[in-house]
Amino acid sequence: MLRPLGLGDLLTGVPAIRGVRAAVPDHRLVLATTRALQPLAALIDAVDEVLPAVELEPLDWAGPPPELAVDLHGKGPLSHVVVADLQPERLLTFDSPGYPGPAWYPDEHEVRRWCRLVSEGLDVACDPDALDLAVPDLVPPVAGVAVVHPGAAFPGRRWPPERFSAVAAHLAASGLDVVVTGGPAERDLALAVAAGAGLGEDAVLAGRTTSLELAAVIAAARVVVCGDTGVAHLASAYRRPSVVLFGPVSPALWGPPPRPQHVVLWHGDGTGDPWGTTLDPALDRITVPEVTTALDQLL
Repeated sequence: MLRPLGLGDLLTGVPAIRGVRAAVPDHRLVLATTRALQPLAALIDAVDEVLPAVELEPLDWAGPPPELAVDLHGKGPLSHVVVADLQPERLLTFDSPGYPGPAWYPDEHEVRRWCRLVSEGLDVACDPDALDLAVPDLVPPVAGVAVVHPGAAFPGRRWPPERFSAVAAHLAASGLDVVVTGGPAERDLALAVAAGAGLGEDAVLAGRTTSLELAAVIAAARVVVCGDTGVAHLASAYRRPSVVLFGPVSPALWGPPPRPQHVVLWHGDGTGDPWGTTLDPALDRITVPEVTTALDQLL
């Protein structure tokens, strides 16, 4: 199973991975994903082995040709050929020239898209709500906290840091312990958010946690507030209350499952640029009072 993409991509693919397991319950399942995501991929109960992979590059596979290879990466031949080169007995991909398979629908939710590929291609039930991830076997650095995660892969999906600061200050004033998370490259952003909220540097976990420690923090969180990024999908995987801010991308394509503990805020029309270099206007229209009101209702 090929899915060497980002954290959100990995987690939205979990139901499809479980669908493959249901289709071939007695087989050894290997998931090819990025080396950075290898620890988290190992938390998926349907996966027997994680194979480090690089997007659209040949797989370092020394085993025999697999009985089944599934492209959970994309819709076209650039990724199809990566799994086809393993010379599997069976190959499951979306339809593209030279590769027959189920049709690709651009307006389909990411979770349901891959579930449908598996259910149609392997004639098996695939539950799009089967998003749960095992909790890492470690003590989280903090537990029961409000997690504020201001980062996102592209500027178009990053709500302004001063607004995250205002939200963090509101949470702290409500009596919650607040932490600001992020990757190593987001530490300066997290420090700025914490400073703006009147929080000390010890509240900044950005750059200080491994991927497993971050997952453990989210799994034990009281509430999570973030943009359209991988941490939102971790909150879904651990069924933690969350407020997720969408801008250029419609939540109908990438939003959390329809559960009462996940609140989506969005004022867009789906025409924004998810790779934009400036703040998306739809995301900019989300106000601090909207977010704090949603958090108060969840809490």
